[in-house]
Amino acid sequence: MDIDKVPQWFLALEEEDAAFLKNFVCASGSLKEVAHRYEVSYPTVRLRLDRLIQKIQLADQREEEPFLTYIRSLAVDGRIDLETAKDILARYRKEAAGRAQEKKGECAK
Repeated sequence: MDIDKVPQWFLALEEEDAAFLKNFVCASGSLKEVAHRYEVSYPTVRLRLDRLIQKIQLADQREEEPFLTYIRSLAVDGRIDLETAKDILARYRKEAAGRAQEKKGECAK
């Protein structure tokens, strides 16, 4: 496959995530087998897979504002808690809506 045809979501993965994905595929999608390979519990592998899914979904949402994607990625990586991320996103959207309304009012004048 040509590098320019590699999906953007895959290019956005960190090496560790790509290795996990490879192990998951090589284990035929068996979380039990992946847990055995990494010598961790099944819930640990499930959590890791859930976070990887979220990262892929975020990478697919590139058309969205970069700031929103950045805040979501911080939450997915556990660098900020989910409630804080929700508060930041809600505040940002509220302020953005206010700015859009102001611009709309300026155009009507």
